[in-house]
Amino acid sequence: MDIHLTAAQASAGERAAVDAELGQPESGWDGGQRNIGTDGRAAFGGHAADRHRLLPVLHAIQSRIGWISPGALNYACQRLDVPPAEAHGVASFYGMFSLAPRPAVVAHVCDDIACLTRGAASLCAVLERKIGPPGTTWLRSPCLGLCERAPAAMVTVAGETPRERVLAPADPDAVQRVLRDDAEPDALDTQLSVPQAGRPELRLLRRIGKVDPSSLDDYRGAGGYEALRKAIYLGPEGVVREVIESRLLGRGGAAFPAGKKWETLLKACRPGCTHYIVCNADESEPGTFKDRVLMEGDPFAILEGMTIGALATGAQQGYIYIRGEYPLATRRLAGAIASARARGFLGDDIFGSGLRFDLELRRGAGAYICGEETALFNSIEGYRGEPRNKPPYPTEAGLFHQPTAVNNVETLANIPEIILMGGAAYARIGTAHSTGYKLYCLSGHVARPGVYEVPFGPTLREVIGLAGGIAGSGRLQAVLLGGAAGAFVTPGELDTPLTFEGTRAIGATLGSGVVMLFDDTVDLKRILLRIAAFFRDETCGQCVPCRIGAVRQEETLHRLVADRPLGSTAAELATLREMGQAMRDASICGLGQTASSAIESALNRWSLFHE
Repeated sequence: MDIHLTAAQASAGERAAVDAELGQPESGWDGGQRNIGTDGRAAFGGHAADRHRLLPVLHAIQSRIGWISPGALNYACQRLDVPPAEAHGVASFYGMFSLAPRPAVVAHVCDDIACLTRGAASLCAVLERKIGPPGTTWLRSPCLGLCERAPAAMVTVAGETPRERVLAPADPDAVQRVLRDDAEPDALDTQLSVPQAGRPELRLLRRIGKVDPSSLDDYRGAGGYEALRKAIYLGPEGVVREVIESRLLGRGGAAFPAGKKWETLLKACRPGCTHYIVCNADESEPGTFKDRVLMEGDPFAILEGMTIGALATGAQQGYIYIRGEYPLATRRLAGAIASARARGFLGDDIFGSGLRFDLELRRGAGAYICGEETALFNSIEGYRGEPRNKPPYPTEAGLFHQPTAVNNVETLANIPEIILMGGAAYARIGTAHSTGYKLYCLSGHVARPGVYEVPFGPTLREVIGLAGGIAGSGRLQAVLLGGAAGAFVTPGELDTPLTFEGTRAIGATLGSGVVMLFDDTVDLKRILLRIAAFFRDETCGQCVPCRIGAVRQEETLHRLVADRPLGSTAAELATLREMGQAMRDASICGLGQTASSAIESALNRWSLFHE
């Protein structure tokens, strides 16, 4: 890619898409009409400060045209004063963007592990026979976060009024019909994803199915924003004290104490320093969909949790970074932000208390790595979503290199509960080392897939029982805990408590709350191949151990599955483990460090390949 602008020109539609996002250009320096009387004598701009708008601009072009042409990229670079080579590097990084021509209507069909258990292979085979190979009007996709409705597909429709439609469960006829008819998007019923909906013991899920997620008045009528009022009364130190006393651990997978993170940020307050709070809603772990259900069904709760977090950390600006494959959750959150701002629940003087805080919704574009907090920062700032080295840690130098707190959606949903009941009372729920409420994503061969809420403590067997037990053949072969970055466990380990300490004791992890069941008809070797392919595709390529290791891991598994090892099977298995250890020891971020976890757990628990 040339470092200079090329001769390619943007079409009128492409310019309109960019201008709708950025406003009209002011001079010839930023892509407008050149006026020799002014532009010939002075340069106007300073647009480096606008680079963080690159991702929304690329989304605008993709949504209008269906792909990002060289001319459109040139115009985006002029408007934002970004070097073309860098803009090309960003656009080529994300799976949802295309730098090659595509039809206006495209179906993204999930063939990841949850969908494979529910017929995705057959769905793709029929589409290939009836439509043609993937790559034109339909594409194979990694997990779409619709695992409880598998198999799933998402259809994107580019144009002046771009639309997205989710099909879950999907069948070949439905996919073809939507591709032909350009049908309107339809909303998923989040109540169907919460089989416990309406039960009085629920806390995090209690409003879903009972309260209109688009209505601020309904949210307030169900107790919404009472926690924020109490938080304002407690003050920043009081809020941090309650969260520390709750012993709330992050629900995104890393399990870092939320209160300690907020306390560090609050203590970092100094004149001239801007603090940020970021909601990590880039829920891309295969098998995970709990955050999507919360955002679709109770978006104001996320906003309230973030606003309390802003009070506690001294942040005046927040970002919600949501994965690009969640169109309904994006619309719900955008509507909630607009309503909250219009009614004074966001802005310069919230509740007349002097609290100043506002939010911006930023949409990802199909990169699993952006769930890593520093890669997420780079993405928001308009760079490739590659992780940064630590230290410095985000609470020292995070978004825009300012002190930043990053919390997962489910973590933030717990905050109002902690403030209302008090940190000490919250800490008495669950176990000594795993306090409070936890959401689990049940999918695969389970009778009632969906999101389930329980206080920490029940065993894996009991949680599966909540979901109606084993489906499919009725004979359980394996359970995947924590997602593709988690671990497989055997039927003999079903009495393990689903707590941080309980899963750790058996060499597994809670991760993002995935509980995916596989009956005895599933070929686990094929599932391991799909996990290896997922990490091969999703590695950002920045560090050698992950970039090379993820590819070699998949290649080795392919040889083992085909029974064509280099040398002996024992030697290949030893090589797999050595590569896994190298990735764990030397990768920059958690993607490389966990890329072999599920695969190695399966090799340790089953004799899948005869030595």
